[in-house]
Amino acid sequence: MIGIINYGSGNVQAIANIYNRTNIPYKIIRKPDELNDVDKLILPGVGAFDETMKVLNSSGLKEKLDEEVLVNKKPVLGICVGMQILSDGSEEGDLKGLGWIKGYVKKFDILKVREKPFTPHMGWNNVDPKIQHHLFNSVENDLGFYFVHSYYFEASNVNNILATTDYGDKFTSAVINENIYGVQFHPEKSHSNGIHLLSNFSRF
Repeated sequence: MIGIINYGSGNVQAIANIYNRTNIPYKIIRKPDELNDVDKLILPGVGAFDETMKVLNSSGLKEKLDEEVLVNKKPVLGICVGMQILSDGSEEGDLKGLGWIKGYVKKFDILKVREKPFTPHMGWNNVDPKIQHHLFNSVENDLGFYFVHSYYFEASNVNNILATTDYGDKFTSAVINENIYGVQFHPEKSHSNGIHLLSNFSRF
């Protein structure tokens, strides 16, 4: 059973719709104790870093998520801002991130971006996996995924980089640390590639 965390930031229903269509069981999580009922977790994310962390901190979800992910080793997938909050912090705000993957979130340097609009990085782009991983099984690399963001995750350890994408410079578009995964793109907006990726995650 997959738990989709509803903390007021993210396209929760769009992810739920994909799992409905693919007959994969899920539950939308709003309270810490509901995390006991699931064995995999998704952290969606649309919005600002600090606002997302404020909700997690004030709701009690952060402490319970730390237990489920770091102690009980439940697989977790962060999406967009949900990936960024896996880090130690962000140039976008002042609050600490979850700190599950060492690194910092930075804003794109518009001097290195050749195409307007410079930010946000919005639309379809290719994702280049750095290691062979079943998260990307059946994904068509030429089709790519859909992105909307102005900040990117700079991982401290190259071993945590699962995939990169080119936008002026190469940036990390997917991260990994044992049972912890993050993708900067939106699988719920990425048609067949997104369906494959979310289905792959359900089988972890």
